Amino acid sequence: MSSSKKITLVVILVSIYMFSCVSSTEFEVGGEDGWMVPQSKTHGDMFNHWASHNRFKVGDTVRFNYTKDSVLVVSEEEYKKCKATKPQLYSNNEDAVFKLDRPGLFYFISGISGHCEKGQKMIIKVMETESSPDSPPPSSSSPSSSSSLPTSTHKKSSAFKTSVQCSSSGFLAIAVLVVSIFGLA
Repeated sequence: MSSSKKITLVVILVSIYMFSCVSSTEFEVGGEDGWMVPQSKTHGDMFNHWASHNRFKVGDTVRFNYTKDSVLVVSEEEYKKCKATKPQLYSNNEDAVFKLDRPGLFYFISGISGHCEKGQKMIIKVMETESSPDSPPPSSSSPSSSSSLPTSTHKKSSAFKTSVQCSSSGFLAIAVLVVSIFGLA
């Protein structure tokens, strides 16, 4: 096989490997403050405000850090009523991680009586497709609302981390297939 064909083959293999990589982000719900009961009625919608300033995609995770509390994933109806009879997920281990495994809306409430009614609830909208790298996420704060919420809910640097995972098994299978077809061994 000529060297130009080998180079082309290597470029194709590297391209396939790169497309098998998936980027995901883990968000700290509420930023530095974590999953807590809002301190006043002016902060009652702080978690939805926080969620609206982040861009979630399938494969991302949300981490709930709390003490003496819990988090439930519920239906829209249960969210509106602040009462869950059949939660999709219940966690009270002070550090819950939930994977956003599909596009659409996810509803979260506190499982402690009275906390949801005080504003400890959140809706997350997961995007249908990943945004392009050229489009930045929404700004982390807006001038009109920055005085109404605790500043830590706007600190994106401490609110999430991004990881990239690549599937080496897919690459290996394709490489073995190409080697066997072209007889490079």
